[in-house]
Amino acid sequence: MTSTAPSTGPSIEQDLGLVETATTAVLATASRLTDDDVAAASLCEGWTRGHVLTHIARNAEAMVRLTRWAVTGEREEMYPGGTEKRDADIEAGAGRGAAEQLADLRGTASALAEDFPRLGGDLATSEVEMRGGYVVRSASLPFLRLRELVLHHVDLDAGYTLADVEGPVLVRLLDDAVSRLRLSHRAPSLTLRTDEGDTWTVGSGDAEVTGPRHGILLWLARRIPSGVSSAHELPQLPRGA
Repeated sequence: MTSTAPSTGPSIEQDLGLVETATTAVLATASRLTDDDVAAASLCEGWTRGHVLTHIARNAEAMVRLTRWAVTGEREEMYPGGTEKRDADIEAGAGRGAAEQLADLRGTASALAEDFPRLGGDLATSEVEMRGGYVVRSASLPFLRLRELVLHHVDLDAGYTLADVEGPVLVRLLDDAVSRLRLSHRAPSLTLRTDEGDTWTVGSGDAEVTGPRHGILLWLARRIPSGVSSAHELPQLPRGA
């Protein structure tokens, strides 16, 4: 198993507030989508918006399971049946209409909102295992849900972009994206400099990439080079990092 987690920062209570805000924003966007909108392509290669919405809902259920594990100490798989079952569930739900998607999002988000505050109390285990064998701090689950909400809201390609994300949240998401990139043995040697004055280094920092925070995060998270530049060709990022 490989252990990874975002850097320490705000309290669980603060992260829960951010999750609530991000959830409200996703639901507002989803409520405006028509059946045709849901069936259209998202920014996730090979996925429609319906796939993205279904994934957000199934992820909420997964976070409930991991929260229960953290609180009770009784192991629960993030996605019972593994990646194959997870992918099948997303595919099965992707073709639903807008109203059914919205109801699913609301119901699963509500259930998670009831369970998530339990992470602020005494925990039976300080770490849980996510899909792919990644071990994370139990207390980091709200941040990881926030990451899912923000990035997949952008993936809906329905008006919300990373430029709409508050600066402190963007910095935390960038920290997380860089940390995950550093775990890859195929990561290029990079220095990332934002227009806002932040700097991150991967490896020996050979190639310099510049741009606004939201542009660099979009490139790291979705390989979309919008607003980022380098003195030479942009380095190739490994898939899955």
